Amino acid sequence: MPSERPRAIRLADYTPSPYLIDTIDLDVHLNPTRTKVRAKLAVRPNPASPVKGGPLRLDGEAIELQSIAIDGRVLPASEFMTGQHSLTLRRPPAGPFTLEIVTHCNPEANKSLSGLYRSRAIYCTQCEAEGFRRITFALDRPDVLSVYTTRIEAELADAPVLLSNGNLTGSGKIKGTKRHFAVWHDPFPKPSYLFALVGGDLGVVGDTFKTRSGRVVDLRIYVEPGKEDRCGWAMDSLKRSMKWDEKRFGLEYDLDIFMIVAVSDFNMGAMENKGLNIFNDRLVLASPKTATDGNFEAIESVIAHEYFHNWTGNRITCRDWFQLCLKEGLTVFRDQEFSADERSATVQRIADVRMLKAHQFSEDAGPLAHPVRPDSYIEINNFYTATVYEKGAELCRMIMTMVGQKGFRKGMDLYFERHDGEAATVEDFITCFADANKRDLAQFMLWYSQSGTPELVCKLMWNARAKTAELTVEQVQPPTPGQSRKKPQHIPLKLGLLGANGQEITLERADGVPVKNGLVEITEQKQVIRFTGVPSRPVASLNRGFSAPINLTIEQSERDLEFLMVHDADLYNRWHAVQTLATRTIIEMVDGIRSGKRVRRGGKLAKALALSLADDSLEPAYRAQLMTLPGESDIAREIRRDVDPAAIHEAKSSLSKTIGKTIHDDLVEAYERFATKGAYRPDAASAGKRSLRNAALALLSATGEAEDTARLARHYERGTNMTDWTSALSLLVSIDGPERIAALQDFHDRFKDDLLVMDKWFTVQAFSSLPGTVEEVERLTRHPMFSIENPNKVRSLIGALASGNPSGFNRADGKGYQFVADRVLEIDKFNPQVAARLLGAFRSWRSLEERRRALAKKALKKVAGTQGLSRDVFEIVTKTLEQ
Repeated sequence: MPSERPRAIRLADYTPSPYLIDTIDLDVHLNPTRTKVRAKLAVRPNPASPVKGGPLRLDGEAIELQSIAIDGRVLPASEFMTGQHSLTLRRPPAGPFTLEIVTHCNPEANKSLSGLYRSRAIYCTQCEAEGFRRITFALDRPDVLSVYTTRIEAELADAPVLLSNGNLTGSGKIKGTKRHFAVWHDPFPKPSYLFALVGGDLGVVGDTFKTRSGRVVDLRIYVEPGKEDRCGWAMDSLKRSMKWDEKRFGLEYDLDIFMIVAVSDFNMGAMENKGLNIFNDRLVLASPKTATDGNFEAIESVIAHEYFHNWTGNRITCRDWFQLCLKEGLTVFRDQEFSADERSATVQRIADVRMLKAHQFSEDAGPLAHPVRPDSYIEINNFYTATVYEKGAELCRMIMTMVGQKGFRKGMDLYFERHDGEAATVEDFITCFADANKRDLAQFMLWYSQSGTPELVCKLMWNARAKTAELTVEQVQPPTPGQSRKKPQHIPLKLGLLGANGQEITLERADGVPVKNGLVEITEQKQVIRFTGVPSRPVASLNRGFSAPINLTIEQSERDLEFLMVHDADLYNRWHAVQTLATRTIIEMVDGIRSGKRVRRGGKLAKALALSLADDSLEPAYRAQLMTLPGESDIAREIRRDVDPAAIHEAKSSLSKTIGKTIHDDLVEAYERFATKGAYRPDAASAGKRSLRNAALALLSATGEAEDTARLARHYERGTNMTDWTSALSLLVSIDGPERIAALQDFHDRFKDDLLVMDKWFTVQAFSSLPGTVEEVERLTRHPMFSIENPNKVRSLIGALASGNPSGFNRADGKGYQFVADRVLEIDKFNPQVAARLLGAFRSWRSLEERRRALAKKALKKVAGTQGLSRDVFEIVTKTLEQ
């Protein structure tokens, strides 16, 4: 542990930089162990800064200073000072000046994967959030925007491809040497975190895109040689993203070339560097034999996300890192809308909410809860969270719900008009929607500053004589770390009332306020809304389409839920009724298991599911969602206290078995009917059929009957694509029998030379519910294809156990906690970002039953008591233990 607590950085302390850098010219001589960087910076005082004159402090880390000069004059040591993380000019000139700095760095030794590093002999960079300071000394903050010109030089044999931001303005061989160079110029000012550089021996796939104004943009995807045939889907996704952004938001690409580079070692999913996006290769490379439907969908989504950043993040960036949601939340919302248009809007909405509840709601309920715009942090890398991304996206969606899609477009147009080329704030963003739509959004701003998930406690009363219905809504704002008392929030609540025949009741408010699209805006602590013309007892359908990221409490009987499952016109809420009924059933079974009075439930749920399964008016992908039970973590979140993960796993398995047996014939019929024929296609319709077939297979396999296990084994053996192979394998790994051993060996032998596919092999084993999974995962860390230094490998094995296998990680003897804590300490020595993310698996430890809680705390204290922790891990472990 550090000798003293690192200093927190606070939003309230923000001040503009005393200096600006108008241009940065870089000359980079690539070398595996000693890369030389000559930086020429055009510096001037910032007229907007309250600080006039004084020292100039530049950020720098893990780089070696060779020389420094101002306007051509080499500075003596007395005129500057170097620290572990900085270079300070004691008395810089009063007016504009040119600063030249020569530094060296070691890409080969950089295992943090931040700054300039090597990924399997490819030079690449990752500068968000604070990686540029590992390349050269600079003002490494997002509100300092500069125009970059980058010259790269390298051995031709070592790095025949040299790339950077912007457009290529020059290239050639260097006479008398075996070296060559390339010069790139980006005309758009950008912060240092958007700088990128790549050099290496790379294959390329090319195409073009014609913009709506008639410009032809060169498109290129660079990959390791031999993998070019896996880039087709990524290129197709890119072109569809560009077309969609022009149509939906009127945004056209602005450079002559757009490039994507796929690398094997990357801390994140991808990075939106201007004109040169660097991707984790798992989000670029895909073929039917190597990628699942889920992989294809993820590639489509992330390609779109990073491309959309060109305007929401690059052309308009964030003033400081507290405004991170301004670019990430907004761009997640945009990629969700793209995916909804490309696929199924309802299925996409369900997938988004599943993700939000599994990750963000858990974050809100634990010690790491923070507002969408945090007010302080110790390490900014720790705030690339579900709250900033997914909840940030929900805030954008709520605005669109209130002002409509046309009103949202008006607000976005005004945002680009006012702030293009600037580093903006959340206030700037919200003001544009308020002004464009003449709406008061002052109360809505609380969503950005208050942490936690609001709860709406609702009660619906029907007066048969007056034919009125009264909905009482009360806001409950649970306390979160640092925020014990909160104000009522502005909540857009979409709702409907269903009559006895299942038909929608026309909503007419007694107070005369019009109800458009079923929207009621909740702004008070307690609100009563009276509806007239309600002829029969209504069943409420609340928070339709998940119109607000809230918890909702209302008394509804099992019969009401079954009614909604059949009749609700809002398909999201029909799915939600299934999830609610399944959750109640599992919790009741958990209570029985823990009291020793086991109950067998689920027959009615199964029969209701059979009706949906046979309803061909519902698309297959949607029916697959109906057949998929809530996750074990979702159940734990609803139980909240004294959670027993083993009991939850047993109860869910028992319910799956009951459903599988009760509607066995219906599931078999669906499994056989939705078999896709012909060559594999990743389109939404084909993927939907496969997802329904595999959902039926999962419920059938839960019966444990020999015939169902044999069907599962055949599904693997006869599979022709990665979706079917991994679907079967993920079920077989929890069956202690010869089928499991045979399938795992076959998969290994088939794909042992493919790094990405082997990640799937690691993951399915980490997800196994067999009792020895922790020991098996530990053994697999010594497998030749596993590397503790590769983030993909860590996520696929250790991360899968920690975050994707609740019963395994939370094993009663504490071995899961011990194993993950030890890996956190091991990884923290070279890659703090990855280590801190692993530690997030402990966020719900206080909700566990007493024995597990004590064991988890012991593991956390071991981490906290270790000397030399990174800021990343220190912040997470301290907050996790303190709250």
